[in-house]
Amino acid sequence: MSIIYRTTMRPTKLELLETWLPSQPWYVSGAERAALVMAGGFRLDDPAGEVGVEFMAVTDKAGGEPVTYQVPMTYRAAPLAGADDGLIGTSDHGVLGKRWIYDATHDPVAIAQTYALVTGRAQPQDRSESDTADRTVGVRAATGAPAEDAGIGEVRHGSRSSDVDLALPGDGLLRLRFLRAPRPDDVPETEDWPGHVSVSWTDLDGGPQRGLWCALVDGSVDGGE
Repeated sequence: MSIIYRTTMRPTKLELLETWLPSQPWYVSGAERAALVMAGGFRLDDPAGEVGVEFMAVTDKAGGEPVTYQVPMTYRAAPLAGADDGLIGTSDHGVLGKRWIYDATHDPVAIAQTYALVTGRAQPQDRSESDTADRTVGVRAATGAPAEDAGIGEVRHGSRSSDVDLALPGDGLLRLRFLRAPRPDDVPETEDWPGHVSVSWTDLDGGPQRGLWCALVDGSVDGGE
């Protein structure tokens, strides 16, 4: 169970993301520094209770037309070996001390739990309340996929998505695709996405939006769209 602390982080998550986002290949706003507003998200529990896993929606106002981005992140008490490319930054947590914050596509704990989510073996959690399921997150479970803990393979970042190869038993290649700029109402209705996660967020006018955030795809699907 994730414990949500009512405390401070210095710098804040949004401050870190405002400098990190413009360096990413899927950042389309064109600004040198993002101007972010929190728009929504959810969390996943680490069974070992060591790593925080949060999926955030942030809306950027810096480029003229607002764009909402999905940023999955992990919070760790020490650096993650081999994940320097995924480091967003460090922050001082008011209760837990220094935290190393990573883009979750580079973190094996987050990938294992996201795969558990899209195969129906994990439950999305509220990002603001401890021990509270987030029942607004829509999960279509890929029931035919191996019910195993997934390891992390190659990570590729494209102009709209990030693809992570999964290390699983068997000969087939499965990937998790994270849609970085989710499109409102982009929720699949067909078998094209055997397992997927759809999430709601709030636009700048306070209105509800909903779209596809993450999907399980096979190795024949081109990555990095």
